[in-house]
This record gives sequence, C-alpha cells and structure tokens, in this order.
Amino acid sequence: VQLQASGGGLVQAGGSARLSCAVSGRTFSGYTMGWFRQAPGKERDFVASINWTGGAYAYYADFVKGRFTISRDNAKNTVYLQMNSLKPEDTGVYYCAAAPVEGEMLVKMVSLYTIWGQGTLVTVSS
Repeated sequence: VQLQASGGGLVQAGGSARLSCAVSGRTFSGYTMGWFRQAPGKERDFVASINWTGGAYAYYADFVKGRFTISRDNAKNTVYLQMNSLKPEDTGVYYCAAAPVEGEMLVKMVSLYTIWGQGTLVTVSS
C-alpha cells in the first residue's frame, strides 16, 4: 500500500500549484482520501478530503475554502489538490492520507487516517 505525493515547490504569493497523490497497492473502496499540511513547529492540520468511491463528497478546512479544490481520478488512481491564491501562511509540508471513514466530522480527524504518504514541501514566498 503506497501513497505518493508530488507537486510541491516554491510559489509566489497569489500563485497556484497542484499537488498529486498517486494511490497504489490496494483498493480503497469505502475510504476517504485527505490532504493535510504541517507548518514548521506546528501540528498537522486537515486541509481537504474526498471519498474514493461513489459520489464525490469534498470537505475543506475553513482557511482554504474558495481557494483550494480537491478532486480524484479513479482511472489514474490519483487524488489532486489544486491550490490557488496561495498565501505565505500556506507554507508547509503537505501529506496525503487515507482513512476508512466517511462523513464530515470524521474525515477531519487526523488520528483516523491510517495510511500516509511522504510529504511534499510547498513554500509560498511573499
């Protein structure tokens, strides 16, 4: 089972970036795929999530609503995070993860995610 995140880098404030999370090794039916970020010296925060199968239900942290969009391509086994209007405070290591839960309250709980990919660093310069 593997989640492979990519797409990070240095971006100017106001710019955009798209992160990808390649999913392999097992079926994730009934799972939720999430993106989290961790700034230096801070806890890992929920950013966005989407269920892997069925109708696409997406949830977002308040601090990214209207700027970030999560999507999935099941044929390519990939989850994306499109990030627009980036701010310096969006800087951090972004992780993709999978949780065997659904529902808005549960998918925002970091502790329920059981499978994690390596992070990808996003740096937003002012």
